[in-house]
Formats: sequence, structure tokens, C-alpha cells
Amino acid sequence: MSEASERKRNVEQVTVEGDEAGMRVDRWFKVHYPDLGFGAVQKLLRTGQVRVDGGRVKSDTRLEAGQTIRIPPQATSAKPDSRPITANTMRHLPDLDVLRKMILFEDKKVIVLNKPAGLAVQGGSGLVRHVDGMLEAMRNQKGEKPRLVHRIDRDTSGILVVARTRGAAQKLTASFRERDTKKTYWALVKGVPKKREGRVSSWLVKEQTSDGDKMRAVAHGEPDADHAISDYRVVETAGQQMSWLEMEPYTGRTHQLRVHALSLGCPIIGDPKYFDDDPNWDFPGGIQKKLHLHARRIVIPHLDGGVINVTAPLPPHMVQSWNLLGFDETSAEDPA
Repeated sequence: MSEASERKRNVEQVTVEGDEAGMRVDRWFKVHYPDLGFGAVQKLLRTGQVRVDGGRVKSDTRLEAGQTIRIPPQATSAKPDSRPITANTMRHLPDLDVLRKMILFEDKKVIVLNKPAGLAVQGGSGLVRHVDGMLEAMRNQKGEKPRLVHRIDRDTSGILVVARTRGAAQKLTASFRERDTKKTYWALVKGVPKKREGRVSSWLVKEQTSDGDKMRAVAHGEPDADHAISDYRVVETAGQQMSWLEMEPYTGRTHQLRVHALSLGCPIIGDPKYFDDDPNWDFPGGIQKKLHLHARRIVIPHLDGGVINVTAPLPPHMVQSWNLLGFDETSAEDPA
């Protein structure tokens, strides 16, 4: 096979997903091919090797859902498997392949996944596919199935810790229960909190609604109420319209961060349960009505000593929003 034929064979055609509508072409490449440098992307665009629906584009061209991007061999060889898994792209993949694409860290005892938004952690009414069920595909030679040691909401993306063995599950669960873990979440919220940083402490009780289970803040002493504590700080703002919060839950109650953001007067963008439509507030164009809450980082004691310190990249719909708002991910300097 000639060199020209080989190059042509390695060209890929990738369809822009709905999550990526409005994203700049150069930002799209940063998300999907992080090992391809900025200069390399600019050269591929400048020379017409990257095309959208067959036409040349510039770095600041905004993509539309359903468009086809021509990916030249230079990009595919940089890191062909780096594209993030989403609820849409995983539909036709076997469970094991999906789980492998989600792995951020693994050893003989622990797996850390980057769960996509829209994928449930456990089964429920009408759910056919969920992480717990998919873990059947990772049973070891002894027949042990990896075990969940904590949970995050279906519409929340990011860090999910799984234990490979029963003993590992017991120790990791104890770390969560004894609050030896540090969990950091990123959220995009409506408005800006009055204080740039602070702590939210409240009592929450679960109630049944037509939209499913919801948590409600109540007075101390109400039956079945649980104490919930979260710390937060404002990282960046988009005027007074929206702000990027870094949130750390001290406790682990259902919907805790979502309710606490609401209690600050700043509900999380795209939250189907706690974001009430305000007729005087216009939802920003180009930002999707999906939950903008991401389990960004976890620091947890390792079973063999030391710590597991893992960070999860943002999901496509939040990358799109960060790009549109001009937020710089490096603004939130994660401590070592």
C-alpha cells in the first residue's frame, strides 16, 4: 500500500454530538485529542486537513450537532482512544468496552471511573443499563464482581470509586463513612452567592413528588431529617448572571449539593428538580439544559498506604459552557 493510500485509510469522520453544539473547533480538538498540541491543531486547520461537512473552517468556527468533522491521521495517531464516553456514544458498545473507556485509575484493588452524565449508578424503574449492572462484565477469575462504594446522581458526571474485592469495598466504604475522603465538585449556577466562599449547614428530609424523590430543607428536629454540610467557593463569574462554584460535601446526603446551591439562591444550571424557571431570567444561548454538576476530584487513602488522587475531565456539555463563558479551567488550582 502506498504512503498516500495509507494516510487516506487512517482518516476518520466524526459526527458532532448534540452536547457539542456551539463549541469552537479548536476547543473540540482539545477535548477529544488532548495530546494534539495547539500549534498542531492550528496547522491542520490552516492547511485544510481538518474539514467540517467537507469545507474548510477556522479555529473559532462554532460547530453544529450532526456535522461531520474530517480527522486527519496526525490527530488520530496522537491519541485515538481519548474521546470521552457519553450516554449517547456508549449505546452500541459492550459493557466492558464502556467501562474501560471510563477508567481514570485502576490497580488490583481499586477502580476510579469517570461516569458520564445520564448514566445511572444503580438500577431503578425503567432503567435497562447502569454502572452496577455493567460491572458484571468485570468479574475476576474468582467470580468476584467489583462493588460500588459510593454513588452519584444519574445526571451528575465524574468520579465514581469502585472496589475490586469485598475487603477493599469494606475499607473504602469506611473511608467515606469516616470522612477520610476529600471530594471536590464543580458546578455552574444561576447568579452569584452573596459571600464568595462559605459553608452551608442544613437539615434535609426526603419527600415523594410527581418528579420522583426530592430533598427539602427543614428545621432541626424534624423526623427523618439528616444533617448536611457543604463548603463552597466562587471560582469565576459571568457578570451577575452565572458563576462557577467549587463545592466540597462534608456529608453525603442525597442531592445535597443541589439543595445547598438552591439555598444560596443559586440553583445549578440545568437541574431538572431544583431549578425553577424564572420568567425574568433568560437561559443563555448555547448552554444546554443539562445538569452542570461534575464530581471533579477525589483524594482518598489507598488501601496499601499513600493516597489515591484522581481528577476527572469535564463532560462535553460543561466544556461547551466553560468555553462559551470564557472560563479557564486552570483558575481552580487544585491543591497538591
